[in-house]
Amino acid sequence: MNKHKKYLLIIATFISFSIPTPYIYAVTDSIFIKEQTLKEVTIRAKSQIERINESAYNALAIDTKNLHNVNSELSQALAKAPGMKIREAGGVGSDMRLMMDGFSGKHIKVFIDGIPQEGVGGSFSLNNIPINFAERIEVYRGVVPVGFGSDALAGVINVVTNKNRKRWFIDAAYSYGSFNTHKTYVNFGQTLNSGLTYEVNAFQNYSDNNYKIDVAVEEFRGPNANDGSSLNSKDIQTVERFHDTYHNETVIGKVGIIGKSWVDRLMLVINYSQYYKEIQNGVIQKVVFGDKHRKGNSIIPSLEYRKRDLFTDGLNIMFTTNYNYNTVNNVDTASFKYNWRGEKQKSSAGETSYLDTKSKNNNWNATFTADYRLGDIHTITFNHVINSFKRTNTGTSGASNSNLANAIPKITRKNIGGLSYLLTPSKIWNVSVFGKYYNQYGEGPLATDANSTNYIKSTNSVNAFGYGAAGTYSFFEMFQTKLSYEKAYRLPTNEEMFGDEDMEKGDFSLKPENSDNINISLNISKQLGKHSVLLEGGLVYRNAKNYIQRTINLGTKASTIYGTYQNHGKVETKGYNISLHYNYGGIISINGNITRMDARDNVKTIEQGSSQLSNTYGARMRNTPYLFADSDISFYLYNIGKKGNVLTFRYDNFYTHSFPLYYENLGARDKKIVDTQFANNLSLVYSMENGKYNVSFECKNFTNAKLYDNYGLQKAGRAFYGKLRVFFGA
Repeated sequence: MNKHKKYLLIIATFISFSIPTPYIYAVTDSIFIKEQTLKEVTIRAKSQIERINESAYNALAIDTKNLHNVNSELSQALAKAPGMKIREAGGVGSDMRLMMDGFSGKHIKVFIDGIPQEGVGGSFSLNNIPINFAERIEVYRGVVPVGFGSDALAGVINVVTNKNRKRWFIDAAYSYGSFNTHKTYVNFGQTLNSGLTYEVNAFQNYSDNNYKIDVAVEEFRGPNANDGSSLNSKDIQTVERFHDTYHNETVIGKVGIIGKSWVDRLMLVINYSQYYKEIQNGVIQKVVFGDKHRKGNSIIPSLEYRKRDLFTDGLNIMFTTNYNYNTVNNVDTASFKYNWRGEKQKSSAGETSYLDTKSKNNNWNATFTADYRLGDIHTITFNHVINSFKRTNTGTSGASNSNLANAIPKITRKNIGGLSYLLTPSKIWNVSVFGKYYNQYGEGPLATDANSTNYIKSTNSVNAFGYGAAGTYSFFEMFQTKLSYEKAYRLPTNEEMFGDEDMEKGDFSLKPENSDNINISLNISKQLGKHSVLLEGGLVYRNAKNYIQRTINLGTKASTIYGTYQNHGKVETKGYNISLHYNYGGIISINGNITRMDARDNVKTIEQGSSQLSNTYGARMRNTPYLFADSDISFYLYNIGKKGNVLTFRYDNFYTHSFPLYYENLGARDKKIVDTQFANNLSLVYSMENGKYNVSFECKNFTNAKLYDNYGLQKAGRAFYGKLRVFFGA
């Protein structure tokens, strides 16, 4: 593709027609909305949307209700947000990493209704949770409000569930599609006049994931490993994935009291989930498995308490606590090794040597937030988060030194406290300043040699202080500008320090990241009759030190190829994103986003104190997309067949420019890159009787384009899905 065609494709992607997803920009410092009736006059505080629009933070809210009738998970809705990209390792149930403004993975923290989701396990991740689970998704980019108590470096995702009071309701859906994929969702509940409320939410996903991929196939010369084999990396064949079945099941029960003089919301929640996943390949596509699998379960009891005007007017309190116990069982006890056609050779070492281990993870979180309004223009917010983690392992691994590491406990304790002051003198401008305190204690195994043949018990403790400010100013009624800065810290996660006891290796000696984050944005919104336009442009700057990077250890056999984490040093990110949203009278809606984020190695010398320049200085960070875009269009036809029926036609697409798999300026003859990708999707939704009955048909990637993600792992081609949904309520 020549240079001119490349840029024409990018421009066409951005301006092409798209589907409506009402993005509301910015975020609120307060989660409390007060409403009261006084005789015949109703006094209502600002809506959540108004609070978001007038806030100083660079954020957006995705209204998911328009997507409840299509076959989507929460992660797919996030993919339509500016600066966001979802990177999956394969089909349904595969490992998924969020990417936001050039940062990915653990740099982004996930919350549900303000409750942190650290350590919830593989059965309850964003690419497993159906879109119907959420009323909206809030995306906080860069500078994060103190109220979350987060150590995120890139931003925060907050999934907000429906809290509207209903006498009763039931929402149920079932979908079926390509690769024998089944998805079911049921949600029902009731709120009594006494204030007692209950809700049950259950969902499941199942897929064979037997889509076709293109890969070099190892040729076995005989039935035994001693007979040998050969691999021609240039002989690419099309094969079907044969060992990638996945299923998960989740049940969430809620019971509580709302709307009382002593409590606004008191809720007890029990979440149970389980999953089973066959492991088809390793962290790179070259490695193939035929008997390896993983299974796990998680139980999470949690308690939530919220009260406005506690003891005195203007004092709002929120307290949450949850305990998460989950287990993960990694199994590979076969005495064979496989190729991509499913053929096998007898081998005493099997695929990854003998593996049958079980990890037991204990997580405990508690969050306290106090919000105090002084008059009409001053607000002080205090937040504190406590997290405790402990992992124990049992079982057998082929690695001779694994028992040495497992004999040492893996423990972390984390405390994050924050205090902010918000000044809102008028609707035109407001400003917030804040400080955060970070503390982490860790205890775990530390290798004493380069080959990790011996371990000792080690402890570490980290303390840090961060700070920042955010402000916004509106002018001429249609313009709003925002500026925010934060000196942010991110503490290493449990997975980064301890790995997953299988294909991810941790490093207990990791140091916390710190970064100077700057966000500048300008919003332009205009309503002219039936025409509504919203245009946003944003500039992003990140200067990160002790950047924690996931990399791949390319060993000579399957058991020595794994993901690992390391402090890279310095990474500088500069970029922009542009979003355009247009709606005409609820009949046509067009949206588009384009993002360019250059994350580059900023380490000048090969080691500290040396004058020799590093070979990768100034190069783009490896395996990191830097230019991507999406767009969509929706057409709505009303009263089709009967009054209250709506027929919706939707087209959307995703574009990712080619990017280097490894450092682009190293002198390898065969510089591997991930090719440019362009995916196109179609959907048709027919909603009857004001949303009571709904049916949809979708074709994803209808051009059958080749799509890749983490380290060149290929995703599914063309796929078809159908979905039925019913909703009743009063």
